[in-house]
Amino acid sequence: MSNPTTSFEELGLNRQLLNAIDEAGYSAPTEVQQKTIPLINAGHDVMGVAQTGTGKTAAFVLPLLMKAKYHQPQNPRVLILAPTRELAIQIKDHVAMFSTYLDIKYAAIYGGSGTKVQKESLEGGVDVLVATPGRFMDFYREQLFITKHIKTLVLDEADKMMDMGFMPQIRKILEIIPVKRQNLLFSATMPDKVVELSQEFLEYPEIVKVTPEVMTAETVEQELFPIPNIRTKIALLEYLLETYDKSEEMKKTIIFTRTKASADNVFKFIQRKVTKEVRVIHGNKDQNSRLNAINSFSEGELGVLVATDVVARGIDISDVSHVINFDVPIIYEDYVHRIGRTGRAEKTGKAITFMNPAEEYHIEKIEKLIKKEIPRSELPDNVEVFKTEKSENQDMAREIDRQKKLENPDFKGAFHEKKNKKSKNFHKKKRPNRR
Repeated sequence: MSNPTTSFEELGLNRQLLNAIDEAGYSAPTEVQQKTIPLINAGHDVMGVAQTGTGKTAAFVLPLLMKAKYHQPQNPRVLILAPTRELAIQIKDHVAMFSTYLDIKYAAIYGGSGTKVQKESLEGGVDVLVATPGRFMDFYREQLFITKHIKTLVLDEADKMMDMGFMPQIRKILEIIPVKRQNLLFSATMPDKVVELSQEFLEYPEIVKVTPEVMTAETVEQELFPIPNIRTKIALLEYLLETYDKSEEMKKTIIFTRTKASADNVFKFIQRKVTKEVRVIHGNKDQNSRLNAINSFSEGELGVLVATDVVARGIDISDVSHVINFDVPIIYEDYVHRIGRTGRAEKTGKAITFMNPAEEYHIEKIEKLIKKEIPRSELPDNVEVFKTEKSENQDMAREIDRQKKLENPDFKGAFHEKKNKKSKNFHKKKRPNRR
C-alpha cells in the first residue's frame, strides 16, 4: 500500500463505530485493517492471509457492522463461521465491543455447552450470527432460524477448520445459504485444502497478505532447549518458573502440551511444586471451566495457564509474556499459532521450546516452514539432568525409526537391525559335536 492509512476516520467508518473504536483503545488501524476494510466496504470477496495477533478480527467485524447498520427483526444477515468455541466467543466479544452505539443484535452458538441460553439468544432474530459449523447445522435442522437473508459469509481460521475436518459441514452450509452473497475467508496459512475451498466459494477475490505465510512475528524471541527426557523437561520447567517468578519477568505464561494427559500432569506438578496460581484447559474440560480459566488468566489472577492446542488459536489475551512449548507440536503450523499468543500488538514476548531426541525431526520441519533456525541454548547449570528411563528410551527410539521410515521407506529400523544381528549371532554359535 503506497499511502498507508493512519487513522480509522480515513477508512470511512461511521461515527458510532469510531466512538466504539476510541473507547476500546485502538489508536490506529493495523496493516490488515488498512487493506481489508475498504475492500469489504466496496463489496468485494476477500481472501486474507494473516497470522494471529495482526488485528484481522476487527478487520472484518468493523465493515460488516457498518453494512448491517441497524437491527432488522428477521433472520441472520451476516454469518461468521469459526472452528472453535473459543474463537467464536472472541469474535462475538469483538462484535459486542464495536456495536456499543449501534442497534444491532448478535449471538454466538457453539458446541461444548448447553443449548438453552444459546437458543434464547436467537429469539427475536439476530443480525450477526457467529457459529461453529456443527452447532450451526444442529440449530438449522431444528428450524431455529432460516438462512435466506444471509448477505455475507465469513470463514475465519480456514486452515484450522480443514485440520479439524469441517470440510463436509462447510459444504452443507454452502448449499443452504443464498448463492448471491459476499464471501470472506481468513487463514493464517494457505495449504492446498484451503486453496481448494477458496476456489469453491470465492468469486474473483481480492487477496490480502500482510505477512509472509507462517512467518513468526519479529516481536517474539525464540529459544530452544535440547532435553534428553521427560524428567529433565520437568526440572527445566520448574527452574524457569521459579527463576522468572523471582525476577517478576514471567507475568503471564502459557504452557502448551501435545496431549490432555500431558497437560494434566504438568498442571499437577506446577500446582504441587511451584508457588504460582495455575489452571489447565483442554478438550475434556467443560465450557464453564475453560472460560473461567481463560478469564482469570486474562485478568491477571493466574500466572500460568497450561493448555493443549485447543487454545493455540481463538483466544486473544493481552500481555502474555512467555509461551513454553513443553511438547513440540506435530502439526507444524501450530508452532506459529502457539508462540503467536505472545508478542502481540507490537509488544515483545518470549517463546521457549523443549525438544527431546524424538522431537528433533519435528523441529527441523518447523524451521523449514518458518524459514528460520530457532536458536539453541544449553541447559542452565542448576537444572539436574536425569537418566532416561528404559521404557522412554525405547519409545523415543521407535518414534525415530518411524520418522526415518517416513523419509526413506526402505529403512528397516534399529529394532529390525538389532533383531537380525541377534539372529546372525545365534546361528554363528558353535553347535555341540554330537558323536
